[in-house]
Amino acid sequence: MEFPVFTTIKMVKGEDLNHHGTLFAGRTAEWFVESGFIAAASMTKPDNIVCLKIHGMTFTRPINKGDLPVFTSRIVLTGRTRLVVYIEVKNKGELVIRGFISFIHVDAAGKSLPHGLVFEPKTEEEKALNAEAQALG
Repeated sequence: MEFPVFTTIKMVKGEDLNHHGTLFAGRTAEWFVESGFIAAASMTKPDNIVCLKIHGMTFTRPINKGDLPVFTSRIVLTGRTRLVVYIEVKNKGELVIRGFISFIHVDAAGKSLPHGLVFEPKTEEEKALNAEAQALG
């Protein structure tokens, strides 16, 4: 089974800025979760996906007004009901944010429901991200 990679581009506007004049972490978190959700929901019904945990968003550089950050997301680990998505954000070609989010596959009542998906890492990069996701707990 092929697990696609998704890319989303956002434009940083004035209402997205913090008191330092750079992209507000809260807005970034919103876009980060949205990007992860797209990857998780692509493999099943979106109605069956809920966010369990943001394992972290590590910022290495600020993003400024007018910038066009590129959010790339992909599933890197599957469990019985869990899907772990890796998200990275590049700005002007440079990696500026990275992290993982766990999503759970649920039924209409919100109870966990097996999704039947199996992610098998093939490339060295996929193997490294899978190992990193497994270490999240």
